[in-house]
Amino acid sequence: MSKFLAIAALVGTTAVAGCTQGINPTDTDRALIGAGVGATVAHVGGHNVVKGAAIGGAAGALCNDVRLCQ
Repeated sequence: MSKFLAIAALVGTTAVAGCTQGINPTDTDRALIGAGVGATVAHVGGHNVVKGAAIGGAAGALCNDVRLCQ
């Protein structure tokens, strides 16, 4: 997986997870959103969808721990 794809998945996940502020999402909610974004970015980029979902899911679950989507 290219570095660009990983960065795009991280940025997309953070942006989408930030939209859930009004509903107080859990780590699981953010991980599911991230996995969806990561899989979509990977598919559009012609890369491995499972790897994209794994990276997006991890980014979504951890984005509030590093204060990116609070």
